Amino acid sequence: MLRFSIFFSLVLIINLILPSVSLGGHSVARSWNEVALEAIRKDFARPVVHARNLFHLSVAMYDAWALYDSVSTPYLTGRIAECSFQKIEFQGEKESAQIEAISFAAYRLLSHRFSQSPNAIQTITSFDSLFSSLGFDKNFVSIDYRNSSPAALGNYIGSCLIEYGFGDGSNELGNYKNQDYKTANSSIRPDISGNRTLSDPNRWQPIQLDVFIDQSGNIIPDGVSDFIGAEWGNVVPFSLEKESRESRSRDGTKYTLYHDPGPPPFLDALDPDVSNEYKWNFITVIKWSAHLDPTDNVFWDISPAGLGNADAFTLENDYLTSFYRTEYGGQKNIGYKNNPITGMPYEQQLVPRGDYVRVLAEFWADGPASETPPGHWFVMLNYVSDRPELLKQWGGRGRILDDLEWDIKSYFTLGGALHDAAVAAWSIKGWYDYVRPISAIRALAGVGQSSDPNLPNYSVKGIPLVPGSIELILASDSLAGNNGEHEGKVKIRSWRGPDYVVEPSRIPAGVGWIRADDWWPYQRASFVTPPFAGYVSGHSTFSRAAAEILRLITGDSYFPGGIGQFKAEKNRFLSFEAGPTVDVVLQWATYRDAADQCGLSRIWGGIHPPIDDIEGRRLGEQIGTKAFSYAERFINGSAPLLSVSNSVDPVIEVIVFPNPSRRIRQLEWRVRPEFASNGAVLEIYDLLGQLLHTAFLGNRAEGSLDYIPQAAGIYIVRIRGMGWERTRKWTVLR
Repeated sequence: MLRFSIFFSLVLIINLILPSVSLGGHSVARSWNEVALEAIRKDFARPVVHARNLFHLSVAMYDAWALYDSVSTPYLTGRIAECSFQKIEFQGEKESAQIEAISFAAYRLLSHRFSQSPNAIQTITSFDSLFSSLGFDKNFVSIDYRNSSPAALGNYIGSCLIEYGFGDGSNELGNYKNQDYKTANSSIRPDISGNRTLSDPNRWQPIQLDVFIDQSGNIIPDGVSDFIGAEWGNVVPFSLEKESRESRSRDGTKYTLYHDPGPPPFLDALDPDVSNEYKWNFITVIKWSAHLDPTDNVFWDISPAGLGNADAFTLENDYLTSFYRTEYGGQKNIGYKNNPITGMPYEQQLVPRGDYVRVLAEFWADGPASETPPGHWFVMLNYVSDRPELLKQWGGRGRILDDLEWDIKSYFTLGGALHDAAVAAWSIKGWYDYVRPISAIRALAGVGQSSDPNLPNYSVKGIPLVPGSIELILASDSLAGNNGEHEGKVKIRSWRGPDYVVEPSRIPAGVGWIRADDWWPYQRASFVTPPFAGYVSGHSTFSRAAAEILRLITGDSYFPGGIGQFKAEKNRFLSFEAGPTVDVVLQWATYRDAADQCGLSRIWGGIHPPIDDIEGRRLGEQIGTKAFSYAERFINGSAPLLSVSNSVDPVIEVIVFPNPSRRIRQLEWRVRPEFASNGAVLEIYDLLGQLLHTAFLGNRAEGSLDYIPQAAGIYIVRIRGMGWERTRKWTVLR
């Protein structure tokens, strides 16, 4: 079900930009943001990669806009070596020039980033369609902006971001793969009972499936996915400070760690208190799994009057057992008496708890055809921006911004925060490499029960028995097996799993007693759990960081009008089992309420224990507030433009554009005329230092070279003259 392509159906209609494109009254920045979100929905589900893509797109558009603005200063252009900038006087009408520069920058960057997407043809076609609908020519590839050409400036900014991305620590040229990380455990096969391959119960375990379909609906080869982003702490962040950064080493591999929250609770036979905290976290996941039953006659008021307005950050982790309501579900909420905007009470909305939590788990899960969690919050921002109650005053103060300025500034700020959230959260995931519930629950129960040494199957490393939730299988139990082979093993009361989804459109799997060896998260059978470690929760970190940004850019903790909402229609919304049994309208008074709900959804979904959620929330709040203040330095012009003086750098630019190249035989180069007057030479080398090509440029100050190496790879372009030389990296793809 394409749930998120019709996201926020009550208010927001997303323009799907295929095959024709209409701006639909939105700014050009909004159009490029939405076409990027649609490209993400068709790409591999890699949250960290797409947080970076959305950030870099936002930077490209922001820099193209800021270079024409009298106050704001660009973020990369003129500030780093890959994006040196020669100040010039821009001419013509400002807004049309901004639109043109934004579009060329966005088009060049997106066309490069999604060229290897599994749906690249469809995606690139959508970029072409939007670009041509704006009246621009994709064959114009000059990056010589010295004649005040907005198109050339946009091309230059796009090329800067592309080259910058090759050296930002993401290993883009290696398809973002880990370079040194090694898994501690062999893969688990969820379709086989138990988990005998888990050698370290505190470490992450890969999932092996016959058919592994990622969160965007793409089939993963061989049915197993590597840890996505285990070394993402090495990526250059937006606003994360060096004071929050540490370097760690494990098994000869170095890890960069930001905002270290300390270790999660481990299973430790020598320290029962630590082991008990570990067990409580995963027992909570089991108990909440039993809430996924719409027929249990438990009803909740899910309006802001009944849910929301919670803050656990003053609590130590020792008190989390009281904050997270282990039996009843959810967190301690104060709720809101009245809508502060209207002054009226929030209308009660009673629904079955089982419907609410199932909708929650799917809505925030970012399943097939989703834009991944970072994109989800860009959609949320667009929803907020479209609300007629919103006054587009930056920070809730001053003049009302036009749509373009609002979108540019808000995308830049949110993009920076979400990129930092990815870098920090995955730096923690990579270092602590913490276990997921499906691995821990099956392994604990497989060892036995830890409550009573006088009962069968006792082990101090086993799982505690909880009457009505976690018990032993008796001889009279239907789960004992035909020959009693399962007698004395652990059984749990939870969602019964995908094997019980026989008629997805009519009958849900339901909740009941199952062997703990067969426990599944509330996920489809072809996905099970994300392919990276659990601690800390990425959803919780992204969501809290984004909530802080939305609060700060709007100047209000509350959604416009005092409420945000999404309607999940009866018997239509859920994708892998029937439901919900009634219409469920998710509602949030504040941005933090929405973020908290996202974190809770991952516990009900069987993806995270509470410790992953709470530490993700804490991390996200730090990141969001810091990213906003850092972004304001550029928006308010207090971060100066570091332009390149002609007397310092004789080479205005040496570049292959687009870079990397695919059989594009155009090398653009240029030098200052007074340097070229003495003659210059252009040389191309491979990484072994072997000279491959030489061109004598004579007295020309610029030109193009029709040359491309026979093999794909990275090459060095050098231009040298009397007393000077400059080099640039050039990537040639197959």
